[in-house]
Formats: sequence, structure tokens, C-alpha cells
Amino acid sequence: MGSDLSSAPNCFEPLSADPLTVVLIGPGGVGKGTLARRLVAGDDRLWLSRSWTTRERRPGEHGDEYHFVDRATFQDAIDEGRFLEWAEFHGNLYGTPLPDAPDEADVLLEIEVQGAEQVRARRPDAVVFLILPPSMERLKERLRTRGDDDEHIVDRLSSAPAELEKGHQLASHVIVNDDLQRASAQILSILEELRQLRRNPSTKD
Repeated sequence: MGSDLSSAPNCFEPLSADPLTVVLIGPGGVGKGTLARRLVAGDDRLWLSRSWTTRERRPGEHGDEYHFVDRATFQDAIDEGRFLEWAEFHGNLYGTPLPDAPDEADVLLEIEVQGAEQVRARRPDAVVFLILPPSMERLKERLRTRGDDDEHIVDRLSSAPAELEKGHQLASHVIVNDDLQRASAQILSILEELRQLRRNPSTKD
């Protein structure tokens, strides 16, 4: 991985008239969930898919962050082919149901890096945003603030470098989440540019 965290390969795929599939990835604690909610609030064309997980709710969570299920229920959904992607991470299962978005809505996914690989395979034109923390120390602070215990924080921080390396390979764009308003505005601006390109493909360089 290069020293410039904000750099990313040019992963643009051929544009189509279909709605966008927008993917947020990044290490745990980077603020993907908060950013996703901010994006949906600021763009009525975005529809946020609610992921499933087998992990327990954290203190302070309201229950709508994920669809919390037991492992047997999750496995049944896997067997029935109900997920766009799913992965096991730190002993818990996470998955995105096949989207049932309103017509012409752009689908927003907030998922793990492993899941993004599956989405890329099934939807090569997905727009993947890698969300970075300002620093690893800030990431540690965010994990502690959201209620993670010391063991989980160590696990999350130990896996972060590999997640970031793979994330850079998958990402269309890299966003440093040092300020929520700035980061969300940057993503919304990129999405609007992509929509304009899809409406007017002749303007693409």
C-alpha cells in the first residue's frame, strides 16, 4: 500500500442507464454507518439496504442498524440464496439481502471488504468507496467510544491493515472520514457526476 491513503486505482466500469450500486467499505469503527445515514438523508435517490448480522447489539444501538438474527436463521437465508453477498468476520456472519429497492433508486450498501469482493463479481459496475480513518489512533478511539471491549478492539485493529490493502484494490474512490459533513458532501458530489455521465455518456472523457 502506498503512503498516500487517499489515492486509489481508476476502477470505473462501462456506464449504463441502470441505477447505481454504491458500496461503502472500510475497517470497523471508521463511521460507515453514520456516513450511510447521512448520505440517505442528503440524497432522496439513495436507498440503503439493511444488512443482516449474527453479532449481538452493542450498547447504544437502537436495533435498526442491522437486522439482528441468530446463526441458524442466517444460515437458512444462505441456503435459500437470499443474499447478494455474505461473509464471516471476527466470528460473526454479515450479509446483504438481494436488494428490493424502489424503481430507479440507487442502492447503497454498507458492508465488509470481503462482501465487496462478491458484489464486484456480481455487479462489476458497482461504485465502491473505501472509507478511511484520519489515523489508526482515531480509529481506536472510535471503537472504544462505540462500546467495543478491549479484546474486540485489538482484533479490529489487527485486521485493519489487511482490510485497507484489499479495500484499495477494490475501491473506485477513497474518502478520509475526518469530517462527516465534508466526507458525505464529497461522496454525494461524485455520485451526481456519475449520474450525469450515465444520462449523457457522450460527455465522458
